[in-house]
Amino acid sequence: MTASIYVTRKLPDPIIQKLSAHFHVKMWEEEDAVVPREVLSKEIEEADGLLCLLTDQIDREVISKAKNLKVISNLAVGYNNIDIDAASQKGIVVTNTPGVLTETTADLTFALLMTAARRVTEASDFLRSGQWGAWSPMQLTGQDIYGATIGIIGLGRIAEALVRRAKGFDMRVLYHNRTRKLDKEKELDIEYADLQSLLKESDFVCILVPYHPELHHMIGKNEFALMKKEAILVNTARGGLVDEAALFDALKQNQILARMKMAAVASMNIPTISRNTNSTSIITSGLLLTPLMNVAILVGSPSYSNTQLAALAVTAINKIVPVVLAVL
Repeated sequence: MTASIYVTRKLPDPIIQKLSAHFHVKMWEEEDAVVPREVLSKEIEEADGLLCLLTDQIDREVISKAKNLKVISNLAVGYNNIDIDAASQKGIVVTNTPGVLTETTADLTFALLMTAARRVTEASDFLRSGQWGAWSPMQLTGQDIYGATIGIIGLGRIAEALVRRAKGFDMRVLYHNRTRKLDKEKELDIEYADLQSLLKESDFVCILVPYHPELHHMIGKNEFALMKKEAILVNTARGGLVDEAALFDALKQNQILARMKMAAVASMNIPTISRNTNSTSIITSGLLLTPLMNVAILVGSPSYSNTQLAALAVTAINKIVPVVLAVL
C-alpha cells in the first residue's frame, strides 16, 4: 500500500511531482489561505507524512488525531508552530529547513533597514500622491547608513550574513547573544555588548533570534526607553519577540525614530485608529501607515525568492521521503 503525504498549502507542480514519485499526495488546494483546522485534523488522521508551513498550528490536539503519522516536515527554519513534545511522545520525527533562506533573509533585513533609513516608501508615496512640487533641502531627509552603528540581537547564520552586508557599508557592528562567540568577533570584526548597551549605542537594531517563550516580548517598554530617538528597529525574526503595544506607544511618544520596518509578525495587536479628519493613522490590507509617524509594519515574511522557495520545498521533501520509506 502506498504511503500518504498531506501538504497543507498548494505548491508548484514540479515540487509536488517529486513527492508523487514516492507517495500518494493530498494537498490543500489554496495558495493564499491557511488550511482550516477541521480539514487539517481530518487529513492528518490517515497521513504517513505531513508537509506543513509555519502558519499551520500543529499542536497536541491536532497531533492526537494522527494514527499513522511518522514525520512532520516544516517548510521553515523555525518550528514553534509544532508541539515537539507531543510529536516525540508519539514517535513522530519533526524536521525543518535551516540554511536555505540565510542569504535571502539577510538581504530582506538590510533592504528594510535601508528603506526605513532613506525613507524610500515614504518618498514613493509622497511622489505618487502628487505632493511633490519642487526640491527642498530638508525635504524627506533620511538617515545615514554608511559608518553608522548596527546592533544585532542573535548571532546565527542569518546574523552573520547580515554582518557581511553591514561591513560593506563600513558600519560598526555590535552583537548580543546568549553565548559570546570570541572566534566570530575576530573573524567578522564585531563587538560583543550586553543588551542594554547595544540598545543605547545602536542607530539600527536588528532582531535575529529564534522565538522561545522565555524571549516573548524581549523588546518592550523598558527596552524602547533605552534606544536612541533616531533608532530604527528591524525585526525579521518572530513577531512575538516585540511588544507591539509598547512599540506603538514608543512611536507616539517619540522615544524612537518614527520610521520602522518590521517583518515576520505572527499577529498584530496594535491599536486601530479610525480614519477621519483628526486621524494620524490608516490601516489597510495588513499594512499600518501612519503619516505623522511614518510607520510601515509588514505582516508576514516576504523573504522568499522563486529560486529559494523551490530549494526550501526540495529540502523539506528530501527530509520527509527517507523517514516514511524507512518504516514501510
